[in-house]
Amino acid sequence: MADHLDSLEQRSPELREASLMAALPDLIARAQAASGWASILQGVVPQAIDHRAALAQLPVTRKSDLHTLQAAQLPFGGMTVTPPRALKRLFVSPGPIYDPEGHAPDWWRFERPLRALGLHAGQVIQNCFSYHFTPAAFMVEGAAIKLGCAVIPAGIGQTELQAHTMAALQPDAYIGTPSFLKIIIEKAAELGLATDSLQRALVSGEALPPSLRSWFHGHGVGQVLQLYASADIGSIAYETQTDGAVNPGMVLDESLILEIVRPGTGDPVQPGEVGEVVVTSFNPDYPLIRFATGDMSAVLEGISPCGRTNTRIKGWLGRADQTTKVRGMFVHPSQVADVLRRHPAIRKARLVVTGEMANDSMTLLCETSDPQGVAGQNAAVADSLRDVTKLRGEVCFVALGSLPNDGKVIEDARSYA
Repeated sequence: MADHLDSLEQRSPELREASLMAALPDLIARAQAASGWASILQGVVPQAIDHRAALAQLPVTRKSDLHTLQAAQLPFGGMTVTPPRALKRLFVSPGPIYDPEGHAPDWWRFERPLRALGLHAGQVIQNCFSYHFTPAAFMVEGAAIKLGCAVIPAGIGQTELQAHTMAALQPDAYIGTPSFLKIIIEKAAELGLATDSLQRALVSGEALPPSLRSWFHGHGVGQVLQLYASADIGSIAYETQTDGAVNPGMVLDESLILEIVRPGTGDPVQPGEVGEVVVTSFNPDYPLIRFATGDMSAVLEGISPCGRTNTRIKGWLGRADQTTKVRGMFVHPSQVADVLRRHPAIRKARLVVTGEMANDSMTLLCETSDPQGVAGQNAAVADSLRDVTKLRGEVCFVALGSLPNDGKVIEDARSYA
């Protein structure tokens, strides 16, 4: 049975955008009912937040902030609308960071990624995400129940038992990390066990290089798709396929607003430019307003060949936290952004750290439309750099488009040999 699309997935981009923007004021108002969000969004008038430019003026809350916010107000930093004791589950992720789960069916919105893989009622999933403290396994469970799939709650570890289970219960699909699937298949081959029932895999939590995807194809797993998700948001974006071929990029979930911002700031980048993934989630129990994931990606132009019309991203392109230490001082991407704000002629900048540890130097490369015309501003920009970072550095103006589109604000090019 081919995967099917629902009506929301096939909406025109214009209709989807209008619907999401119309729902924003109510989301802001509901979030402000929670003490944590009331503090973060203090003074914000919900009715005024009904378009992207207004949303972009709200503060960014970073995933890296959660530990501090939650420690001040256990367990969820006052950011859940539903009281903690009225939730379905309370999870503990490394950090520790505490994650909630409500009672709604498919609370993590994993059904669409599973359907994109071609799963349907009557099939069996070997679920190899951890069932211990963290939510990933339960994300799969909720979607499987909604789809009518049976689940083998395999969890992680016990490789030999995993292989025997796969051979005996003949699951149609594996869900878990790609590296663990490879380990299971190799162990099964070593033991002389058949895994040919396994035709599909949905993988997440690690990168899936093309070579590994090809390896799976060569070992009988013909359809392998990636899912981008997090313990706070659930499903964010997922790969799709057409006639068995993987389509470019990942399709965004229908219940999210995506922004790509310059690392260390809340400023949206130009379309196609690499930056940090910022998500606004309409979850009724745990609303998230401009939540910065710490992951880097970029919007991929056009609509997927699969027929889903939502925005696509290029997948995971690295981490946004590029903080580095120079001469004993931490330098943050937000500090580079502060320098740019003082000098409007600079469109984009990249701080390059070179030399050797304890004997390093900084150069701020500044994109501008007229490098020669602003050359006289070198000293002023260098003063700003020193004022903000408390470190001396050189300044070099370059033409627009000279810097790589990789989202890097700070490049550590030092030798560690």
